[in-house]
Amino acid sequence: MNPETPARNDATRFGTEAFYAALGRAFVAMCAVVPLLFGIEAIDVWLHAGLDSAAGIIPHRIDGLDGVIFAPFLHAGFEHLYSNSVPLILLGTFVLAAGARRFLYSTLLIMLVSGLGVWFTGDANTVVVGASGVIFGYLGVLLTRGLVERTWWNLAVVLLVGLLYGWQLLGVLPADPAVSWQGHLFGLVGGVLAAILFRRTGQDPSRHTR
Repeated sequence: MNPETPARNDATRFGTEAFYAALGRAFVAMCAVVPLLFGIEAIDVWLHAGLDSAAGIIPHRIDGLDGVIFAPFLHAGFEHLYSNSVPLILLGTFVLAAGARRFLYSTLLIMLVSGLGVWFTGDANTVVVGASGVIFGYLGVLLTRGLVERTWWNLAVVLLVGLLYGWQLLGVLPADPAVSWQGHLFGLVGGVLAAILFRRTGQDPSRHTR
């Protein structure tokens, strides 16, 4: 067997064809998510469906608990959705490129930690919607993954993310009353937990190929 074959087929190894293919598929998939979100927002705005109040997170209220699942798909207008679209695509692409199953598990954990954090600590007189908690979660995944998996590729991603979105970490602090800093903070925490719980374990088998 050619000892270089496993390395070429390793989607986690920077520079391989498999790596670029995984990154490309992840980018296409994340780009497909955004039109879905715009479609939901269009239904809410144009048909006056009232989805935000019906399916958003309402802290401390049982009837607002279902928003833990539905709130990330809803936004407070198109401007809100526009501001979330680019970071969602970019950060989501890097998280998804590491594997669809890890991405799914990480996203679900981030949604739960962020949503429940908002529900327990948020203002009971507010309705919280938006994907920013998930975005901060993906940021937490990438920042932590570079440390726990100790690969130079993940560390390079950390550097890129830090340069592009490091300033957004200020969003975990209470500042603008119209912004749920709790969602950002608990989303980041959920991302850190996801990176640790769903980290890649074991050694790269290509290193032992003769």
